[in-house]
Amino acid sequence: MKLNRCLPDARKSRYIMPRMAKLTQLSKQVFDLITWQRLLIFTLISGVVWFGVILVLAMQIEDVGQTDEAQPADVIIVLGSGLRRDGRPGDALFRRSLWGARLYEQGYAETVLCTGGIGDGQRRSEASACREVLIDNGVPAAAITLEEQSASTEENALHAHEIMRSMGWADALLVTDSFHMLRASWIFEAEGITHYRSPAPREWVRDYFYNRHFTREIVALHWQAFKETLNLPVTRVEL
Repeated sequence: MKLNRCLPDARKSRYIMPRMAKLTQLSKQVFDLITWQRLLIFTLISGVVWFGVILVLAMQIEDVGQTDEAQPADVIIVLGSGLRRDGRPGDALFRRSLWGARLYEQGYAETVLCTGGIGDGQRRSEASACREVLIDNGVPAAAITLEEQSASTEENALHAHEIMRSMGWADALLVTDSFHMLRASWIFEAEGITHYRSPAPREWVRDYFYNRHFTREIVALHWQAFKETLNLPVTRVEL
């Protein structure tokens, strides 16, 4: 009799257990679907936000690069850039140096500080090449000071600030390319340097190179924000 009572329970187990397994599997599938949906929604929202950030940065780069704040200052700082293989100034350095010479000619400052050290494969510094362009465009050699240790925009700011303190200069007119000005100004402000922005004219840069460097600056601004958020003591990145 005991065996007969157990038979219905056994039959129920054979009937219920497969359905419970199917229900469990279905629940897992629904959970996985909801998880993927949430992940997809999160990814889409993040993408939209990131696109918005890029759009704002692009607008800021363009706006700052088109705004000239030139006014009298203690020194004009020309940010360095790469040289050609033969040691001549590259296009960016030539533009910046030429603009610095024009600001000097207009009487905005009595001294021009050229920044930039010796790059890989070069025999002279970016600052010395800047000095050459300045002299060729009427700036007296006695009015030019060189900073020849830096290898990045952050190091430009660090070493320029040291020179400014040693010379008793309180403020500076900052010269660089229009696409570079937003990040450069951000870095100089973080270093505590009182400065006024005076970018080299946008029309001096060919569209192809402007667009390429414009895109690079958006990436560099991301890195700068990331680095400052984590307080990373990095002044240059070797690529």
